[in-house]
Amino acid sequence: MKLKQGDTAPVFQLPAIEGDPFNLETLKGKRYLLSFFRFASCPFCNLRLHQLITRLNEFDEKFTLIAVFNSPLENLTEHVDKHQSPFPILADEKGIIYQHYGVEKSFIGVLKGMIFRMPTLLKAMFIKGYFPSKRQGSMTTMPVDFLIDEQGIIQTAYYGKDEGDHL
Repeated sequence: MKLKQGDTAPVFQLPAIEGDPFNLETLKGKRYLLSFFRFASCPFCNLRLHQLITRLNEFDEKFTLIAVFNSPLENLTEHVDKHQSPFPILADEKGIIYQHYGVEKSFIGVLKGMIFRMPTLLKAMFIKGYFPSKRQGSMTTMPVDFLIDEQGIIQTAYYGKDEGDHL
């Protein structure tokens, strides 16, 4: 079931690429963007992650980001650790947290992304070098972004309509 504005964000704990488990409760009192991505070598996901890291300085110190990938930790570390992210990047290999947050899968969404976002896909692959080499995780997962306030209440829930559609 999709979450919506006003819902309490489900608390979870997942392994982070730094090696320690990350518990969402540690963000109590902070605002944050919780982004659900596809698999670790997804070109759209890696480009979006790069963009978020590059623009992090536009937010104040009371705001952070959390990125969750539907991939095994080893695969995530191999593909995403190169970004040197200042915020947590987490592995939800079995997609359990994805289910709690109502993240959907869509083959049509994958096709729409490949067709309508072709320039972005080409930029991600041929300019940035983000090739989908290992697809460990679901290819049909659609991205989802949540803006969550200091009390853990969802202020914005954005369910992507295709594989490259983020808030």
